[in-house]
Amino acid sequence: MAASGIALILFLVVHLAGNLTLFVGNGELFNSYAAHLEGLPVIVYAAEAGLLAIVIYHIVTAIQIQFGKFDARGSRYEVVASKGGPSKQTLSSRSMIITGLVLLVFIPVHVVMFKFNWFQPHGTTQLHGETVKDLYGTVVAHFKHPGWVWFYESVLLLLGLHLRHGFWSSLQSLGAMNPKCSPLVYAGGLVFAALMAGGFMLLPVYILLKCGGCCGGAP
Repeated sequence: MAASGIALILFLVVHLAGNLTLFVGNGELFNSYAAHLEGLPVIVYAAEAGLLAIVIYHIVTAIQIQFGKFDARGSRYEVVASKGGPSKQTLSSRSMIITGLVLLVFIPVHVVMFKFNWFQPHGTTQLHGETVKDLYGTVVAHFKHPGWVWFYESVLLLLGLHLRHGFWSSLQSLGAMNPKCSPLVYAGGLVFAALMAGGFMLLPVYILLKCGGCCGGAP
């Protein structure tokens, strides 16, 4: 569970880094980034297959752990409270299954929206004299609508909550967290979750503010 979680965290870091190119210019850099990836189909397909396997493994393991907890406990606790210390029971830790299920629904929606454009052909644009997929135009087409922006903001907030607990608990589960450094790691988990969720949350708002008024406004 911890190893697959760390692998997914690393993917999110790379994914956010690529998406930050949306802030540069009018989409040329983002489309160039997307075109470069499409020029490496074997590597991309292998990475996507590996990522899918990791996601499935993470989900299956989470379900097994949760059912294991139910079997061991027998019934729900009447009072939910943290005993402090190494337990670090928080809202993020208690809601991992809920936020995980929301993300499980969100991932295919996200893929269908942007990778497959609701199974409609992507637009095209000229880039350095070549015709390439206008993925930037697809992003703008969706995020110029406040409804989609609010949907993404809500889910990404839950992503931050999920990462808040997942970051430090993964390190703890792998035995990579020195007790003396625990406060620093807990704080680092909060900062990391805020940066990741905040980075992804800025993108839809930026597109809405930049293109909402000039590209069609609300749905």
